[in-house]
Amino acid sequence: MYFSSYSRGSANLFVIPDDLPIELTPFTFLLGSWRGTGVISYPIGDEPAKEIEFSQTLSFIPIGSRLEFRSDVTDLAGNPISHERGFWSLSRPASASDSGPGLLPGNGTPLLTVREDLELWRNSNGGFDIEALIIQPSQVAELYFGHIKGARVDIATDAVLRSPNAKDYAAGQRMFGLVEGALLWAWDMAAHGQPLKSHASARLERHD
Repeated sequence: MYFSSYSRGSANLFVIPDDLPIELTPFTFLLGSWRGTGVISYPIGDEPAKEIEFSQTLSFIPIGSRLEFRSDVTDLAGNPISHERGFWSLSRPASASDSGPGLLPGNGTPLLTVREDLELWRNSNGGFDIEALIIQPSQVAELYFGHIKGARVDIATDAVLRSPNAKDYAAGQRMFGLVEGALLWAWDMAAHGQPLKSHASARLERHD
């Protein structure tokens, strides 16, 4: 069932599932599964950047007070390129309602009981501060901080953890936005000794 919409700061209207945890309301436009194609273009060493087309399946699934993030990318022939897994959430101090560390359970009491209380967490720019942990099988883990406002997300790495056996990767910035019903994203990265520059982008359609 759907009972409301969330549109402050944006021309888009987002229908909110009635079972969505209140603090995930700002992420409404991302919810569900998305599929589409994009282009990778990034220089390595002295070689010029080569464009590589790819297909992607992306999903954002509510799990408690967080979103589970899943991304699977292949080339157009179906050969795997990359998989990412992670968790996104509003950026706030942990409370007794949250589980952890380890397997310790939370107290089960939600921090917010009415959606109007969410307005107390809005930042000075009219959006909400968020954070995201994204892990890649290439032995890299990224901790992002940023904000979400209306139908747009902007995040940048605060920390990158990588194995000594991983390829060089220093920083990343990502943008996600809803444009005429399609999810567009762009990813800039600093890797292989290069400064932060455009790395990949895609256009995805909702696939439920």
